[in-house]
Amino acid sequence: MKLLIINGPNLNLLGTREQNIYGNISFKDYLQTLKNQFTDINIAYFQSNIEGEIINKLHESEGNFDGVILNAGGYTHTSVAIADAVRAINTPVVEVHISNIFDREEYRHVSLIGPNVKGSIIGFGMDSYRLAILSFS
Repeated sequence: MKLLIINGPNLNLLGTREQNIYGNISFKDYLQTLKNQFTDINIAYFQSNIEGEIINKLHESEGNFDGVILNAGGYTHTSVAIADAVRAINTPVVEVHISNIFDREEYRHVSLIGPNVKGSIIGFGMDSYRLAILSFS
């Protein structure tokens, strides 16, 4: 199985950014933990702070991956274009959020992406990614 994890804006700062919300582990370190735990799954990773690059990567997933794990960060609540890209592809997508978006600012309570995904995993910290991988098993 081949899975692609896509992280959106500011998630390149995990481990140093708002540690009270996102923890103190870098995604690079956590990704290695996931790869060690799921040796039978080919896990690719892409991060961008640019909306169009995320859309391009979603398009590229078609036919190349069995699933996508998407943490669109702040674009979750604002990007009709990313929501449309998820809807346009046949590759199943699981939406992931490290924090509980419903326990944060009100504008974070709406996911434009959510209606277009296989499922959403919200609020389990970095473990949200592991749970998303398991959802493809």
